[in-house]
Amino acid sequence: MGRLVFYSTSVSKSQRHLSVTVDRLLGHLGISLRTNSKTREGASHPDRNAQFEHINAHVAAFQAAGEPAISVDTKKKELVGDFKNAGRELRPKGQPEPVRVHDFAIPELGKAVPYGIYDIADNAGWVSLGISHDTAIFSVESIRRWWYELGAARYPIATRMLITADCGGSNGVRLRLWKRELQVLADELGISISVCHLPPGTSKWNKVEHRLFAFITQNWRGKPLVSHQVIIQLIANTTTDTGLTVACRLDNTTYEKGIKVSDAEMATLNIQPANFHGEWNYTFVPRRPDG
Repeated sequence: MGRLVFYSTSVSKSQRHLSVTVDRLLGHLGISLRTNSKTREGASHPDRNAQFEHINAHVAAFQAAGEPAISVDTKKKELVGDFKNAGRELRPKGQPEPVRVHDFAIPELGKAVPYGIYDIADNAGWVSLGISHDTAIFSVESIRRWWYELGAARYPIATRMLITADCGGSNGVRLRLWKRELQVLADELGISISVCHLPPGTSKWNKVEHRLFAFITQNWRGKPLVSHQVIIQLIANTTTDTGLTVACRLDNTTYEKGIKVSDAEMATLNIQPANFHGEWNYTFVPRRPDG
């Protein structure tokens, strides 16, 4: 027969008393449980502010001349289907929107890849909603589609275009494919295309982020993104008190990953680096048909 063991409750009571006392003392000191706060950006580039001044000066010059200046980036991929979407929306009491418990992609629906173009002067957004991979070809194709549907009409006598973009992602500063495709676009449109990259680690300051994507996220909060068509409608219905308008189109092209650009191809690009940080700031001049 096993032994009966009796435990005293005096220790647990004293522990609870100590815990309450400690909580009160911490409260008086203004200390409580808190979540982490994303505030440290790490070491910044010594020319960070100078690059922002460079970008702002170029945007102002393009706007003064009536030339297009756009901010571009890819929003994070979204699962398509009846999945939980952060935020809340008005519904009858006790009738929350039913969604899936687990976030596993639905093969026949896949994901949505929103690539945004924000026209800085016009306060207007364009989103290409991709269905496959976020590649440099997809990025430039999104800019091309924006131009033909909206940009050309807004800037009928444009001779050049300015693109502000992050240093990474599908429009990254080191991507050869991004540069090759922009040269192709410059040749096609017959206008120069200048690019200014934001300094490393400063993507949150990209205008497309806080003037377009932030409002799209607010507009669809709490709403399951059940289909590509629903996503398109939610994006296109995004407006603000300052007059933001947004157009959205589906791009159902399947983009191939891993495309390499050779040294020989790079040598054919008519790219002109700026005097100030030519790796961040450069211009594509249209090549002659025989070039």
